[in-house]
Amino acid sequence: MTGTATVVGAGIGGLATAIGLRRAGWTVTVLERRTELERYGAAFGIHPTAQSALDRLGVGDALRDHAVPYRDAHIRTPDGRPMARLPLERIESKAGRPELLISRPYLLDALLAGLDAFGDVPLKLGERVTDVDALAAGQDLVIGADGIRSAVRTARFGDRSGPRRVGTVAWIGIADFESPVHGETWGSGRFFGLTPVEPGRTNWYATVPEATSAEELRTAFAGWHDPIPRILDATDPATWIRYEMRHLHPALPSFVSADARPASRVSAGARPAPVALVGDAAHAMTPNLGQGACTAILDADALTRALAAAPPGPAGITGALRAYDAERRRSAQRTAFGSRTLHRFMSTERTRLRDAAVRLLPG
Repeated sequence: MTGTATVVGAGIGGLATAIGLRRAGWTVTVLERRTELERYGAAFGIHPTAQSALDRLGVGDALRDHAVPYRDAHIRTPDGRPMARLPLERIESKAGRPELLISRPYLLDALLAGLDAFGDVPLKLGERVTDVDALAAGQDLVIGADGIRSAVRTARFGDRSGPRRVGTVAWIGIADFESPVHGETWGSGRFFGLTPVEPGRTNWYATVPEATSAEELRTAFAGWHDPIPRILDATDPATWIRYEMRHLHPALPSFVSADARPASRVSAGARPAPVALVGDAAHAMTPNLGQGACTAILDADALTRALAAAPPGPAGITGALRAYDAERRRSAQRTAFGSRTLHRFMSTERTRLRDAAVRLLPG
C-alpha cells in the first residue's frame, strides 16, 4: 500500500524509515528540530542483521565503503591481562559477514544520499513539533523517530515512560592513531573501550560513576594499560563528548498507537493519523551491547516491510502497525534489558566475582 507520512526526527532511525517508506511508494516528509544534523564522531557497531536491513533499504554498499570490520577484541583487566574474547568470530562465522564499525557522519551521509536519490523527500531542519494531533490530521501515518525525549511518544503514550538515569557518566572520542589492542577494559566501577573506526584512527569510550572534567577522566584511568592513558593524553578534550547515560523506563506497552485521544474529543472526520515509534523514541537503551543504531535500523526495516505488504486503506495500515509491533517490540525491549543488565555487571565494584565469571566465557 501507499500513503502520506511524516517522519519526526532525522537521526539513523528516522532517515532509514523515510527511505523505506519512499521505496514502498509513500509520499514522505522528514522534520528535524535541530538546525543541523548531529555529526559527532562516535562509531556505530553494525551487526550483520542490520547490514542486511540496510541492503534492503539500498544503502548497504555505501555503508561498506566507509566501514571497517571488527575482529580480535578482548575484555581485559586494567593491567592489560585478557579475560575473555568478544564473540566477534562466532558472529562472523554464523552470519557469513563480520560486524562492521562506521563513524556516525559516514552512516548519516549514506542515509542522506539514499534519501536524496529520490529527489522528492523534503528534509526540514529547525522544525520543532509541539502539536502531534495537528501534524497527524493531514497524514496517513506519523513516525516518531525523535529520540529518548520524544514529543510524539509523549503525545500518544503520556509521560509514564521517559528518560531514566543509570548513575553513570560516559565520555566518547576519536584518537588520531591506531590502537594496538581493541575491546574493553573493566575495572572497579568503570570501564574503557577501544575500537577501530577508520584507518589511522581509534574510537574510544569511557564510563565512570562521576567525572566532570577531562582531568578527572584522565585521573580515573591513570595507570591502566597502554594505550588508554596515551589516548586520553593525545586527544583534545574539546573534541570529547560527555553525557549522563539514560535509558527509557518503564518499557512501553506498544510501539504503535491508532489514537490516544478519547473518542469524545475527536470530531467526525478529524481522527488523527496513527503513530509508530522507532529507535530511541521506542526503546532508548544504554550503549553496552552496542545495539542502539542496529535496533533503530531493524525497526525501520520491519515497519516499512509491513507497510509495503499491507492492503490499501486504514485497516491495512492498522494491520501493518500491529505486525511491526509484534516483530520488533519484544526483541528490542529484550536487547534494551540485556544492555542495562550488562551495564550493571560491567560497572560493579565487586570485581573478583565478575572477573571470575567473565573468564568462564568461551574463547
